[in-house]
Parts: sequence; structure tokens; C-alpha cells
Amino acid sequence: MIREYVVVHETRYRYDQPVGLSRQIVHLAPRETSYQVCRAHTLTVTPEPEILAIGHDAFGNPSTSLCIEADHAELSVVAESWVGLTERIYPDDEDTPPWDEVRARLSYHARQRPHPADLEAARFLFESRRVRNKRELAAWTSACFPPGAPLLTGVRALMNRIHDEFTFDPKATTVSTPVMDVFALRRGVCQDFAHLMLSCLRSMGLAARYVSGYVLTRPPPGRPRMVGADASHAWVSVYCPDVGWVDADPTNAVFPSLEHITLGWGRDYDDVIPLRGVLLGGGEHALDIAVTVAPRADFQAIFGRPPPVATVAGRT
Repeated sequence: MIREYVVVHETRYRYDQPVGLSRQIVHLAPRETSYQVCRAHTLTVTPEPEILAIGHDAFGNPSTSLCIEADHAELSVVAESWVGLTERIYPDDEDTPPWDEVRARLSYHARQRPHPADLEAARFLFESRRVRNKRELAAWTSACFPPGAPLLTGVRALMNRIHDEFTFDPKATTVSTPVMDVFALRRGVCQDFAHLMLSCLRSMGLAARYVSGYVLTRPPPGRPRMVGADASHAWVSVYCPDVGWVDADPTNAVFPSLEHITLGWGRDYDDVIPLRGVLLGGGEHALDIAVTVAPRADFQAIFGRPPPVATVAGRT
């Protein structure tokens, strides 16, 4: 089964004072994976920038580095992507190795050379700026991971527990709210729940990474899909030896498949911020973000123009 989607992600900054220099790193191109192909991607920036580099970051995510030297009071970045998704086949939970054996396998053993995949996963074992390894979190998580339980049985139990015990509340947190505050509040958004689940898994000695992307949302019955009404999304991916990485979305209590579009992954949100940079001038600013995720077949009806066409290597 294959599904085709178009994502339009619009970011607009308006500054109180002119900006004389702006350098930005952009993570808005969907990542190529075994289950996802980027058939086309365009990035339109106003004012027109100098493109410093197009490549991949330390985690293999597509990235673009750009610079604007002309004075400007507004910055617009519009990313339009066409992606194709194939259904992901996950192993049965009971067929995955015991979680405590996975923890032992990922632990440091003197004079033993780790498996290359285990070594790659090891950088997702530790604390990062937004993810904490805490005894308190390990104690709370341990109910989901009894001794000898299959890894994905525990992951699913933890995902469902966060979904059931925490309330989605956009007003409860900000982008900088510490994960332990989210744990105390029992409220937050997808980014908070992803950081919390990562903290829980890493506190148990398991490797897990932050995934940035989008999820298809559905308008109410009989209502048209609204342009710009969607948002970025976040979930987690857990390393399962001899299987690979398994995604889990605690906000929706699902293992992603045909409705989750992956932009990239890292240790936490800071590694895959869609637009991040430095500037000279500007003063205070206002930020507007509009995201539309739609089946490609619906694109013309929504936007009043033809959908994007395939480009070489999915880039224009």
C-alpha cells in the first residue's frame, strides 16, 4: 500500500526593526527512509538568500544553510514537499527481545567491540538539553517494563500510559518548558510527550531518538480541509536490536505507519528545529506558522493549482 501526500509548511517572521544579516539552517526537507520517498521538494525564501550549503547534518537529516545580507523587515520561508509512504510492518510485540537484555547489550563492556548498529544507537542513550535521565522517571516507567518483558510490549505500555494519564493542552507549556515540569503538570503537547517518553526510555537504559515530522489530520465530516490549519508533529523511535528502529507516537497512542511523515530525527527537538539561526538587528518579532498536510489527490481542490511534479532526487 502506498499513499501520496503534499506538505506545505509556511514560516513568516515580521521584525520591528530591519534585519541587516540573517543566517539560517533549515530542516524542512523530508528524509528518505525505507518506508518514505521524497518525490519533490522546493524551498522558497524571501528575500532571496545566498545558499551556503545543501547537504546532511550529523544525524543524516537533509539540511540547507542560507544567508541573507540585504536589509529586511520580514522573512518568509515556504517549503513544499511531495512524499510517498509505504506501510510499515512492525514485528509482533512478543517476538521482540526482552527489554532488559537489550539494556544489557547496549551497556558498556570493556574490551568488547559493539555491533555497529548498537554503537550507532548508543548516542541516543544519554541526556541531552531537553531529555533527562532521572531515577524518578525510571521508577515511574518500571511498571511498563517488568523483568523479561518483550521490548515492544513495554514500549507500547509506556506509550499508552502517557496517552492515558497526560492531557493535550497547548496552553500548559511553552517550547522551553523542562521535561520534569511536564511530568509534574501531566499536561502538554506532542513535543512535551515525545521528550517525556524519551526521558523515560533513556532512564531505563534504552536507546531512543526524537522524530520530527507531520501527521495527517482529518477535517470534521462535511467540512473542507483548511489551508494552514495543521501543525508540525513529534514522536519517538526506539532501538530494537536485530529489528531496527520502531516508532511510537505517545500523543496518539499509535505506532506510525501511513499517516506520519518524517522530516528527521535527533537527540531532541534542538537537533531538528525546522528553522534556526542568528541575525543582526530585528528587535522584537512576530512569528506565524501555517502547515497543510493533504493527500496529493486533494491538492488542486485545496490550493487551486496543480500539485508538484517529481524532480530528480526529490529536490528542486
